[in-house]
Amino acid sequence: MGETAAANHHRHQHHHGHQVFDVASNDVVPTQPAFKCFDDDGRLKRTGTVWTASAHIITAVIGSGVLSLAWAIAQLGWIAGPAVMLLFSFVTLYSSTLLSDCYRTGDAVSGKRNYTYMDAVRSILGGFKFKICGLIQYLNLFGIAVGYTIAASISMMAIKRSNCFHKSGGKDPCHMSSNSYMIVFGVTEILLSQVPDFDQIWWISIVAAVMSFTYSAIGLALGIVQVAANGVFKGSLTGISIGTVTQTQKIWRTFQALGDIAFAYSYSVVLIEIQDTVRSPPAESKTMKKATKISIAVTTMFYMLCGSMGYAAFGDAAPGNLLTGFGFYNPFWLLDIANAAIVVHLVGAYQVFAQPIFAFIEKSAAERYPDNDFLTKEFEIRIPGLKSPYKANVFRVVYRCGFVVSTTVISMLMPFFNDVVGILGALGFWPLTVYFPVEMYIKQRKVEKWSTRWVCLQMLSAACLVISVVAGVGSIAGVMLDLKVYKPFKSTY
Repeated sequence: MGETAAANHHRHQHHHGHQVFDVASNDVVPTQPAFKCFDDDGRLKRTGTVWTASAHIITAVIGSGVLSLAWAIAQLGWIAGPAVMLLFSFVTLYSSTLLSDCYRTGDAVSGKRNYTYMDAVRSILGGFKFKICGLIQYLNLFGIAVGYTIAASISMMAIKRSNCFHKSGGKDPCHMSSNSYMIVFGVTEILLSQVPDFDQIWWISIVAAVMSFTYSAIGLALGIVQVAANGVFKGSLTGISIGTVTQTQKIWRTFQALGDIAFAYSYSVVLIEIQDTVRSPPAESKTMKKATKISIAVTTMFYMLCGSMGYAAFGDAAPGNLLTGFGFYNPFWLLDIANAAIVVHLVGAYQVFAQPIFAFIEKSAAERYPDNDFLTKEFEIRIPGLKSPYKANVFRVVYRCGFVVSTTVISMLMPFFNDVVGILGALGFWPLTVYFPVEMYIKQRKVEKWSTRWVCLQMLSAACLVISVVAGVGSIAGVMLDLKVYKPFKSTY
């Protein structure tokens, strides 16, 4: 799932227009040039176009989800794999279209704007559903932080292993434990999470985008090269054969593959924030519908290529994480570049998902205990080399460390990239990609109960709920099966 960096950025960068009060009428009279450089909500004029919005969506989507696609297709086979992918892309496209109509409450051209997904849920569906949506979203963000810790440590390990393998000329299998790498990643994140507003540093999303394209492209290229070297397309029409895995394993893995693919498409949470960067006229929803069509077409193509090439290259042996599955020993420097790109990307992406949680915890703590020194007192620490002193706050330092430690420990307990990704995909897919957009659309467009349209929407929602539940169950079963083989904290690869 993608880097919400792109979107997160814009959230904080609108400045309110300069406004002058006209004392007599009590109305706000904008100063002369205001209508030129400000939008109808008094924020700086939005300048986004179809192309910038598409670029934001693509960078938000193509993330570490790509890596598990070859594995997912290997579980499903050449018929079901691509079919399931198309299915998910259509559902995502449809629900994105519904969501784009929820950017403004009421009228599509002049209604009140919602700046984030949560704002839209709050203003259209009200308080109770808003709380549930918040819970799911923060759970999802927490889970992503765990998934990223696992992925980053596997990639660091892969660099180490490929070099060790290369040195010994392929004789030494180089087994090693991922724990030390998770701890290194954790320590890095503890330091970075003390930087306030880290996710709004403007270059983060650019770095993230460049890195995701680097490793995705390398993965794709190596797949093509491997297929060319084999001279045949590996794989079968029905996926991994029974014999390689047992009948029950095959069923669980098929379900889990659904979760992995859902994870690769889960970015509806970002859409409204991206829509908030788009200029009008034309109505933002029109621009956004075009942008989602373009970006989903591009990402689906890319996913099909990456997943299919990975499966064609490896067949049943397709690794859970494409770039670390050790299928390629040479050119080993290229693999190292790809894995380094993953690590760099995930170090930044972790913060992009963690910072909203931090902001939320700080806000609710401050509201609950407004005059507690522990929460509010700032200490100034002079750091050599920085001009302004760093403001530290005991509470912030303590619980941010706590958060990172908890994600690291959970990753060490279950270092299974695919299973965790499957659980996340399942958790986020139905509620955030389907249920809330459908409910908001029904409320917003006043769709009649039991009308054809209403029934179709509810059927879509029900079908996606089934997919989500099945994927979740499959992934949890996957974790259980893996834990039988691995002992927690001791897993070596």
